[in-house]
Amino acid sequence: MASWNSMLSQFLRSATWAPTIALSWFWGLGFFYSIHVTLLYGWMGFLSFALPNAAGLGLFGWILGAPRRNPDKIAAAIQGPYAVLFLACQFLAVAITIFGFAAYAWAPVVGRDAAMGVIGLVLVACSLGHAMPLRGIKILHGVALIPLICAGVAMLVGLTTESSGLGVPLSSFDERFYGLALPSLVGFLLGPWMDVQQWQRAVEIRRAGASVRLSYATGAILFLGLLTMNALLAATAGLGEPVVSSDGLPGAYTALAQAIARDGSAGVTVAFLIWTAVAAATTIDSFYCATRWLMASVTTRSNSPLLAFVPAALVSSPIWTLIAALSAAVVAAQINLSLMYLMMPFATILVGGAACLVCETLGASRRYDPVLCYMIGLASALIFFTGYIAPSWSLLAIAPLAGLVGALPMMAELAGRGSKPAAGAPVLTDETAARTIVMTVSRNEGITSHGFDGQWFVLRLVPTYDDTNSVGNIYFANYVRWVGKARELFFNTCMPDFDLKSTEFYVLTKTFQHDFRREAVEFEPISVRVRIASHNRKFVTLAHEIHSEINGLLGRGEQSLMFVDATQYRPLDIPRSIIEGFLPYWPKSSPHAASPAPHALPAKSPGA
Repeated sequence: MASWNSMLSQFLRSATWAPTIALSWFWGLGFFYSIHVTLLYGWMGFLSFALPNAAGLGLFGWILGAPRRNPDKIAAAIQGPYAVLFLACQFLAVAITIFGFAAYAWAPVVGRDAAMGVIGLVLVACSLGHAMPLRGIKILHGVALIPLICAGVAMLVGLTTESSGLGVPLSSFDERFYGLALPSLVGFLLGPWMDVQQWQRAVEIRRAGASVRLSYATGAILFLGLLTMNALLAATAGLGEPVVSSDGLPGAYTALAQAIARDGSAGVTVAFLIWTAVAAATTIDSFYCATRWLMASVTTRSNSPLLAFVPAALVSSPIWTLIAALSAAVVAAQINLSLMYLMMPFATILVGGAACLVCETLGASRRYDPVLCYMIGLASALIFFTGYIAPSWSLLAIAPLAGLVGALPMMAELAGRGSKPAAGAPVLTDETAARTIVMTVSRNEGITSHGFDGQWFVLRLVPTYDDTNSVGNIYFANYVRWVGKARELFFNTCMPDFDLKSTEFYVLTKTFQHDFRREAVEFEPISVRVRIASHNRKFVTLAHEIHSEINGLLGRGEQSLMFVDATQYRPLDIPRSIIEGFLPYWPKSSPHAASPAPHALPAKSPGA
């Protein structure tokens, strides 16, 4: 009985995430394209669009929620390398949402006041995304789902047109539809992986103790239900007057709005505005929250000197992406662009990067070349455009496959036909992530551990009240002391046989410089990183960074070391024993560098 209660509790805790998962994915792409594809290609056409879309969402959660995978650790590892992919996806998602809701929903119904309404909606949604954490947005979306469904039911009951669901054929396919089948499949299966909104949700679901798999399974089912509701509304409204875009091709994106404007009562019109407003707002507030989450993490870990002059909050603000998306939506509306061309990058330009991300999550070594992937993606987009206008089903089908070329090395590795992962390559699972940094707990200080992570020597520690000043934050001199401790452990690990009583040389600190960025407080986990940055014949420069697991980069700097003989203190060239002991960790540009350097060596405690 207790087991059943536990399972039920886990299911309910996970299912509460379903509304925010479904609504954050219910953007202009799914919202208006479900109307278009139902009316032009029939119910089979709708299913060929909706099922891969929902399946892609569910598979994302199924793979990322595997028992040995930790979405938090995976997200931390991929946020920086794939930041451009995530931002491009958010830019397109918001541009599609704003453009679709302005041109295909509110403009046909509201008229001239549509622009002000859309801007007001965007501002309100962004304010919610700024003010509320994701768990608050989750609750908000759960509440918003109620009026959304009520509005959809009210429209189904209230729409009175000559067309009905029986008027939509089972299928009505043409060459363009057949050609779009493969791009739709590829784009929808990879789409959630490039959407940082879904990554943020997977991380928070795991932290909340819920099941990522259950959450996304229920979210995908709810999302499919919302798409079906939209298709039923489209079937009830009828085709109406197709809108011809600048490419000369007709589209049925505005069919529902046309029916509302033509035949809808005041109550149905209000229901339509609620239906569209909730669908748009729950995408835009999620965009704002997730983009800020991503960029705050990226800027916190960044070593760019630009952040010394520009406030990090300004750099990480989602406002810049929002402005770009709003500008793109205005331009698309002005030139009467079809929604298809804003959707097209998800099946062409971004496919290579998304496929690399999936492969890396599944355990492939990172071989992601963003420039190459985007260049191949642009060629894929050109193939798609040519095939779509012609139309040519073969060119349309080839386009997404061409976009996948940039990910072939990683895909081949997973298939067992490529080379094995390079030594030290990150494998993004709980078990292997725990082995990425080899640590040894000190006998003398149980709250510290240390070891190598590539070229960096990492000391982990937890400060206590003993490290604080009268104000309560960490005393400034302790940061320098921690760097000194990390340096001594670095030396001890590389030269365990060094004996101060018999040594022929001493290591002296010539200069020390540290740039303070942020402050820490007691019990805040800290990592101090030290590596060899450069050297000449007589001097070695060590770079160091101090990071907080909570607040990111606390400071960085460097120190210059010199060597003197132990009797007369005369300056010496770098001693041979130093070169040999530190051989694996010299900079790659150094003539002393080992090739290849080991990724991690077991560290020895000071008393070993």
